[in-house]
Amino acid sequence: MFKNAWAGDWNGRLPAGDTHQRAREVVRPTGTIMRGKFPSRKNGRMVDHEGLLERDAIILFEASHLVKRYREQPTSICYPDGGGLRRYTPDFELVLGTGEVVIIEVKHTGSLAHENVRHKLNSIEKHYQELGANFLVMTEKVIRQEPRLSNLRQICAGAGRIWPTSAAIQNALSIYHQHFPTTLYHANHMLQQYDLNVYCLFVSGALSIDLTRPITSETTVDIIKENDHAYFWLA
Repeated sequence: MFKNAWAGDWNGRLPAGDTHQRAREVVRPTGTIMRGKFPSRKNGRMVDHEGLLERDAIILFEASHLVKRYREQPTSICYPDGGGLRRYTPDFELVLGTGEVVIIEVKHTGSLAHENVRHKLNSIEKHYQELGANFLVMTEKVIRQEPRLSNLRQICAGAGRIWPTSAAIQNALSIYHQHFPTTLYHANHMLQQYDLNVYCLFVSGALSIDLTRPITSETTVDIIKENDHAYFWLA
C-alpha cells in the first residue's frame, strides 16, 4: 500500500518537456466537469485536469519535492471483476525520486458512499497489489486541507518560471546556514543576493515552512537537514 515516508531528489532547472499522450482523450466534453490545463514547471508542459479537485491535487504534486514527475491518465489497464475484465484509466501516475511509482485516483468523498464505487476501487487496488504497484485514492479531505492548499498555491505561484540548480542552492545555504531558522522575509532577502527565490527552495526540498498556518512575511523558515524529511506529505 501507499507509503507516507517518501524520499526524492529535485530536477534542478526547468525540464525540457515531457511528451505525453493521455490514455483517455475526451472527444466531446459533456456535463458540468470543468476541464482545464495546468502549466507544470516540473513536467515542462501543460497538464490536463478533469475537474477542480484534480486541479487542486496537481498543486500538491507540483509543490512536493518528493514527486519527481507526474502524468495525467498515464495508461489503461484491464482488471478482473467477477468473471470478466474491466478497463480502468487512473487519474495520475506519480514517479518519486526513489523511482517508486504511485497510481492516484482522485475521488470526492460522497462518491465513496456508493457500494459499486467501493467495489470497483477495491478490485483495482487488489489488482495493482498483485502487480507490486502502489495505488492511492485521494479525496478532498486530503487534497483540500486548509490552510495547506492555499499556502501551496502561494508557493507554486511565487516559485518563478525557471528554478535554480542544486549547486546554486547548496552554495547559498552553506553561506547563510547559521542565520536559519529565520523569517520568510529575511530568508528571501538573503537569498535574493544570490538570485534565488525562497519559494523555489521550498519546492526543491531545501527549506521547510509550517503549512498549518497561513504564510506571512513573519512565518518561520528553516533548512531541511534530513534526506528523508519533507515540509509536507501528500497523504
